[in-house]
Amino acid sequence: MSSLFSLDGKVAIVTGSSRGIGKAIAERLAEHGAKVVISSRKPEPCQAVADAINAQYGEGHAISVPANISSKDDLKHLVDETNRQLGKVDIVVCNAASNPYYGPLGGIEDDQFRKILENNVIANHWLINFAAPQMIERKEGSIIIVSSIGGLRGSPVIGAYNISKAADFQLARNLAVEYGPHNVRVNCIAPGLIKTDFARALWENPDTLKKATSTSPLRRIGEPDEIAGAAVFLASRASGFMTGQAVVVDGGVTI
Repeated sequence: MSSLFSLDGKVAIVTGSSRGIGKAIAERLAEHGAKVVISSRKPEPCQAVADAINAQYGEGHAISVPANISSKDDLKHLVDETNRQLGKVDIVVCNAASNPYYGPLGGIEDDQFRKILENNVIANHWLINFAAPQMIERKEGSIIIVSSIGGLRGSPVIGAYNISKAADFQLARNLAVEYGPHNVRVNCIAPGLIKTDFARALWENPDTLKKATSTSPLRRIGEPDEIAGAAVFLASRASGFMTGQAVVVDGGVTI
């Protein structure tokens, strides 16, 4: 049974992997045998995560390739450098995202809205386009977009973010149709409220936290590592007949 989830010999790029959900995903992919590329804006945190993974699982399990997702050139370099150092890309996890605005849509500035859409949707499109051709050529690959349950419902305070995450669901569906004939799968993970620095504005406020947990069947928010298992599943042979879908991991909030 464990071979269903084996990632031995696979290479995975994980954006936003110096902390939070991305870090947890990278660690668990490495645990299951993948070589992982740690990437976020700042070199030092990336290298620290890569060093920790190599210390735990052996030298060569992780490399650091910093990239700013708002830069198309950085994302191309991310894929090119992965190819140079590790030879191929089998798995792409589009995890990095931005949300510079907290409040109603009526108050958002144009540049804030653009940044959200560009970083959360267009940057994913860029990275996937750089990595997918080699997957298509080999007729094998898994692309995972970390969306959010926000893309399934409205919000008075993170509406623009939710719009971008809804677009990510459709990006996965559309690319699944395009890449499916080449045996390249594209799926989403839709986390609920997870205890990360990124979501701090939502869980650090006691009133917001109480509201979120009181409507959750599990009566708590999630931890980053609780998203990583879904990523291992979607990256591995265990999900070989699954594409264009969204795995909701939210403690039951959306039910």
